[in-house]
Amino acid sequence: MACRILNIKSSADAEALAFFQRLAERGNPADNSGQDVENKVRAIIDDVRARGDEALLERTRQFDAPEIELPLAVSQEELARAAASISGEERSIIMEAASHIRTFHEAQKDKSWFITREDGSILGQKVEPVDRAGLYVPGGKGGNTPLISSMLMGAIPAQVAGVKDIAVVTPPRADGTLNPYMLAAAYLLDINEVYRVGGPWSIAALAYGTKEIKAVDVIAGPGNIFVTTAKKLVQGKVGIDMIAGPSEILVLADEGANPEWLAADMLSQAEHDALASSVLVTPSAALAERVAAALERRCSELPRADIARAALDDWSALIVVPDMATAVEICNLIAPEHMEVCTASPWDILPSIRHAGAVFLGQYSPEPVGDYYAGPNHVLPTLGTARHSSALSVQTFCKRTSVIAASAEFTKRHAASIARLARLEGLEAHAQSVELRG
Repeated sequence: MACRILNIKSSADAEALAFFQRLAERGNPADNSGQDVENKVRAIIDDVRARGDEALLERTRQFDAPEIELPLAVSQEELARAAASISGEERSIIMEAASHIRTFHEAQKDKSWFITREDGSILGQKVEPVDRAGLYVPGGKGGNTPLISSMLMGAIPAQVAGVKDIAVVTPPRADGTLNPYMLAAAYLLDINEVYRVGGPWSIAALAYGTKEIKAVDVIAGPGNIFVTTAKKLVQGKVGIDMIAGPSEILVLADEGANPEWLAADMLSQAEHDALASSVLVTPSAALAERVAAALERRCSELPRADIARAALDDWSALIVVPDMATAVEICNLIAPEHMEVCTASPWDILPSIRHAGAVFLGQYSPEPVGDYYAGPNHVLPTLGTARHSSALSVQTFCKRTSVIAASAEFTKRHAASIARLARLEGLEAHAQSVELRG
């Protein structure tokens, strides 16, 4: 393993720019190189629209659980049994994490608002949750590594938004069951609609509906490239949270940072996926060398060492820059999903960070703290899209309706102007509509 070390003088360095471009293009389902994946997923969506539950059952048997039968819905009794099967300590941990996440997302809630003009006109915005949301929760390795945190991070903001119906889809294990920890998390969150189905076919079911799974208004949650491509293709029919790519972390550090901790933090993302990216940016060449050595040693000790090693070799780097100002420029260019600021005064750096999905300040804020427990959402923009996108939030599950209650005085006073604008656009009926009231 050899995580590359790049010595660059400025953010315009050709070698650095080429590396940043590669990062932004890796595993991107919106890229033309994914056309074959898109064609396959489009065929799956069309099949689910045509054959409904029969298509879901067929593909679930093919890819996940060979002998699964309808119904795909998990019973209330099974949810309750799963919650009872885990230890009291584990239930407490899940509920404490949920409490932290709920408190954070409660602070995100928008309010409806109205303004009244002197002429009596009332204008405003009404904020309402969607009626029904669908959550995709990955199954983990054969259902043996249940992604409880993904359940919490998807369901809680939807609940805080006020969504009445929440449907969860997640791939079953080979025997057709779901991991009890996944079911327990749903039960503890008062989610009673869980389906043993995953993959792009489950996204199609959520978007278009089947006899068993009612269509939703918004789909959220992480998934592999096939699931992500399915979300991309149904966007417009339903709302989605984002089109996300492989996981990534960028660590901004000065010479006083602990190299062992930094290496561990970088590996926390590298172990996700061979396409994951872990980047260190620092003005200290000595720190970069120490982190490189720590990465090599610590990576070899991981159960997922092969995955982490591929991510470090192909998509990661230790970037040495002349000063902290250049380091910040690099960070904003990359616009990472997760960004740790491990410097002597991280709060002084924060105002300069313009593009990042989430920022972790100080050496006691490693990325896993945010992934699981602190409260902010861990479903974040990747592949540089933090320049224009935000984390999954309460707003993902809300819509805003403009309210116009014009007074007679307002409409009469401005009728001629409105009609003039309408006629400039060639819309005579528009003009007449307002002139009748003038």
